[in-house]
Amino acid sequence: MEWTDEVGYGEWIREGLDDPWRGTMHDMVPRGFPAYIRIFHRPHVAWLPDRPVPSAEEWVRMPERDRQRLSAGMQYAPTTWREAASAFGTTLHASAQWGRIVRTPMDATGWQQTIAPDGRQYDAPPEGNLDGDLVAAAAQHLVAHTSTPDDGFVAVWEGWGGLVGFFGETPSRTFFQIGTGGDTDTDGPDDGARRAAEAAMYDQHNTMLGRSIHDSFNTVLGRPTWQPGILSDEISRGERLRLPGRDYLLFRGGISELTDTDWIRQVPWAGGESGTEGLAPDAESPNLIWPADRAWVMVSEIDYDSTIVGGSSELIRALQADERLETSPVREGTALTWDADEVNR
Repeated sequence: MEWTDEVGYGEWIREGLDDPWRGTMHDMVPRGFPAYIRIFHRPHVAWLPDRPVPSAEEWVRMPERDRQRLSAGMQYAPTTWREAASAFGTTLHASAQWGRIVRTPMDATGWQQTIAPDGRQYDAPPEGNLDGDLVAAAAQHLVAHTSTPDDGFVAVWEGWGGLVGFFGETPSRTFFQIGTGGDTDTDGPDDGARRAAEAAMYDQHNTMLGRSIHDSFNTVLGRPTWQPGILSDEISRGERLRLPGRDYLLFRGGISELTDTDWIRQVPWAGGESGTEGLAPDAESPNLIWPADRAWVMVSEIDYDSTIVGGSSELIRALQADERLETSPVREGTALTWDADEVNR
């Protein structure tokens, strides 16, 4: 897969979008396909074996010794929207929104982590990113429903931190990270699983830090200089696929390259290669994918906690039948904004 400056290949997507935006998924997902399906991004759940997970206020008030003890006993696992809906007594449906599923008031800011009545903590699914293994699972169906599986396009939003170079006072990639503290004591038979889950959580958090840190204290007198990104300077300064409200970097290659979970190490925008920056290899999921024959399109909009695929009815049925993916068919014109859930009020 290689970068291309021939961004005209994406012009057909612009023609299918609503411009100006109308508040439906077609602000980001082109109209005109026979069927559409929503792939829900993966949430996570945390729990304690002998008590409810403390609220944010309880964590702050408790003594440090108790905080450390409870943190050490926390268990983590991936979960589903359906399980979250069951825990909160809500309904999963085609246009469900996470804040409504976990019964968070619309004016609240704590929807990212919400305690269910059963005492477990549900962490919101990521926005704009479909987990790497789920990208691969979807791609295995996508390649079977195009005449050009080895020729297609992938677009990645230019705004992901560290992706492209820019003129500024701070590097585009900052390696401030957290860790588990190096505690190697074992407490029981489940300790290894707990530590593995903790490591995954820290990896997720460190990835977020790498995308978002900006040093506003040490650069008051700094002069802007070119700060390299993960991608080359040629790409950083190159053409963009410009769609309403979003600018993307465009790559061309086989959709088949995404069918293995190792895609996350192989794509041109992968960062943190082992041995060079001390970070595990990582890459944002593609925000747009389509084959050269335009048989379908897959969109992971940066402000959505789900991915939309438009294509043939046969493709949509295949995705819906895959138990690795949590999905729901959606109708053309569906709204996926934060207040679109009319069922869970």
